[in-house]
Amino acid sequence: MNLEQLAERIRSFEGVTRKKQIEDIVSIFEAVRPEYGNAIVDFGDDAAVIDIGGDDVILFAADGIWGRLLDASPWWAGYGAVVVNVNDIAAMGGKPLAMVDIASANSPKACRELMEGLAEGVRKFGVPVVGGHVHPDTKYNSLSVAIIGIVKKDCVIRSDTAKPGDLVIAAYDMDGKIGPNSPYSWDTTSFKEPSVLRESYLVTQEIAQKKLASAGKDISNPGLIGTLGMLCETSRVGASVDLEKVPRPEGVDFEQWLKVHPGTGYVFTADPEKAGECVAVFEKAGLTAAVVGKIEEGLKLDMYDKTGRVTVFDFSKDSITGIGSE
Repeated sequence: MNLEQLAERIRSFEGVTRKKQIEDIVSIFEAVRPEYGNAIVDFGDDAAVIDIGGDDVILFAADGIWGRLLDASPWWAGYGAVVVNVNDIAAMGGKPLAMVDIASANSPKACRELMEGLAEGVRKFGVPVVGGHVHPDTKYNSLSVAIIGIVKKDCVIRSDTAKPGDLVIAAYDMDGKIGPNSPYSWDTTSFKEPSVLRESYLVTQEIAQKKLASAGKDISNPGLIGTLGMLCETSRVGASVDLEKVPRPEGVDFEQWLKVHPGTGYVFTADPEKAGECVAVFEKAGLTAAVVGKIEEGLKLDMYDKTGRVTVFDFSKDSITGIGSE
């Protein structure tokens, strides 16, 4: 497969295209944005940032589990809901505090499996479920979880603050495996001890406190390139990625790897003078990290290797979420 084909397959990847409707949803709330006086960051980031009048701010996020994955395994959906929410807070340098859930179940068995998965996530990450709501008698299964966290106001890692000249860092926990319910899921958490997991997600708090990152996101459903694309879109910048520098595990197809949603994975940007230390902090926590590219002027996200260079997204005409696009 050549670079042009790879770029088209990333653009048309379901993990990317499912983000498109966000643009229409956000537009509905434009008329009431003046009411968001305490929101330092709202749409477009991993979590909203809410000013509470002190040195700390509240991080507030929510995620719903894709129905296809939920039907494959309600237990895994419950567990995965904790993982993705903890990652949203961690990506912004915050400490997760608590979660609530809204669940619907078509049987007592499915409901119990959902809750047991959530409970295992609580055991692993030490972030409690403190309430929520359940519909026990629906014709379908669904699960959404909201989470709050806390971080110092001057330490928030945002996704709209990347600037030309910054270096792009990809960081993954390579100790993982594909699955179990999707070829684009890289499980790095279910088989590890809680102490190991808590140390790995705390690494972003150190990066935030030392102000080593200029911007960042956790790598989510769109994969590495798609997630970097969302960061570029909200920051109104371009980027280039050297595919040969992307950390990758043995035995996983590279296109598949670029689309993976890892249990633990981040794409951060950093000033060149701080990038080395940022990589070192990730590595010290057991992640594999590398500088894989650069933030550039303009609105194009390119990737390249020894065979050539191709534009994956041109945000002067393309969009993923539409937030920040020209």
